Amino acid sequence: MGGTNPYNQEPPPPATQKFTITFLPMNVTVEVDPDKIPYGHTGLPGSILDIALANGIEIDHACGGVCACSTCHSIVRDGIQTLPEMTDAEDEELSFAPGLTPNSRLSCQSVPNGERNLVVEIPNWNRNAVREGH
Repeated sequence: MGGTNPYNQEPPPPATQKFTITFLPMNVTVEVDPDKIPYGHTGLPGSILDIALANGIEIDHACGGVCACSTCHSIVRDGIQTLPEMTDAEDEELSFAPGLTPNSRLSCQSVPNGERNLVVEIPNWNRNAVREGH
């Protein structure tokens, strides 16, 4: 499952320059190459979810990355200013996620602009241990 939600506004453009995302707690840093965006078909092109899945980092995404649930909740520990402002749809879905912080975002909707590197924490309830075991 994947794609876009036709009820949401037009997605932001993906980054145009290389940057890195460090995923916690696994402490894995990946380089994002804008020439390869989109990496897959889940989440907005160039979103944190798109990048994570392309690099073998599992984040639950029950709705397929179309902003219709809150299972891909992540916490942006550094670099949140490189993300576009949260849409009303993302804010609505995020309100259902456990453990919210001021830096909480849905990874399927968070498209970094590439102006600086990011550090993103994936809460333990959002990591899929079954898929990570492969």
